[in-house]
Amino acid sequence: MASSSLSSSSLSTLRKSLAIANSTPNSNSHSVSFPNFQQKTLPQTLTTNRKHLTHSSTNSTAVPAVSPPRSLKSRLKNGETLYGIFLLTFSPTLAEIAGLAGYDFAVVDMEHGHGGISDALPCLHALAAANTAAVLRIPESSAAWAKKALDLGPQGIMFPMIESPKSARKAVSYCRFPPNGVRGSAHTIVRASDYGIDEGYLSNFEEEVLVMCQVESEEGVKKIDEIAGVEGVDCVQMGPLDLSASMGYLWDPGHKKVKEALRGAEKAVLKGKAAYLSGFVMPHDPATELRRRGYHMVSGAADVGLFRSAAVEDVRRFRASLVDDDDDAGKESVVVAEEKYWSE
Repeated sequence: MASSSLSSSSLSTLRKSLAIANSTPNSNSHSVSFPNFQQKTLPQTLTTNRKHLTHSSTNSTAVPAVSPPRSLKSRLKNGETLYGIFLLTFSPTLAEIAGLAGYDFAVVDMEHGHGGISDALPCLHALAAANTAAVLRIPESSAAWAKKALDLGPQGIMFPMIESPKSARKAVSYCRFPPNGVRGSAHTIVRASDYGIDEGYLSNFEEEVLVMCQVESEEGVKKIDEIAGVEGVDCVQMGPLDLSASMGYLWDPGHKKVKEALRGAEKAVLKGKAAYLSGFVMPHDPATELRRRGYHMVSGAADVGLFRSAAVEDVRRFRASLVDDDDDAGKESVVVAEEKYWSE
């Protein structure tokens, strides 16, 4: 009994010491608190997605309880409009910056970007560190690509060039294990299941993974209502550039006929109410317009495009400053010459 009393007394003393160290001079609180730096240093959109630590005041040893970030699916069901970016450089640094900047999601693009699965993984690590949802766009709609992408554990997968309900059903089947699909199974060891640590993966993965089918051709637009209605298709991603090319307007994506086809496709998806609508911002079609027309996921930029624009503007400013300096130097030389003339 003496030993037990001594241990309790020592623990009580330790608790009081910790509380004093973490409280203000006039505070009488005996709970351990941790400063929250995120509210001061990170965008509000990011801090709402960050994991928060909660501390129990009833147990003698407080164990942090980590709340996982909400999935893209749950946020869409909640009626949110999500804003994202496409990543084509496969730079983990840029992926991390994108996450910290506050984007709701980032699409690691293996269709038009140079990288593959091994290049995408470091980007997923960086996005996970920034608590930002990752979507993988695969280069073609095939079981092999879908399997490798899904095993990495993204929150979403995007299938390009879906032109019929048949190809949409195939895409969904690539995301499901037998007997409901044809996805190869290595769930006991892959990253998607936390390398087998997540024992509930098989029960939850279909509810977590956002299946996105990209409709980007005239043929696909004609059947978009059927594509959007396929069970398991969560989101229809519009592809305005490829659509304009398929209609013969490669150099004019803002052509009236392209706009008409796009608007008709959007209305068909929204009318069906089976799938969410996702799309790209264009120079003639800003994010505010996409949101107004009912888009639920809006991608505003690509890392390559952002860097290109910033780099071109930086060089332009510098060269403009050289011209301004030359003009100023010319004016100064004229003034000096005039002063010398009159002084003589």
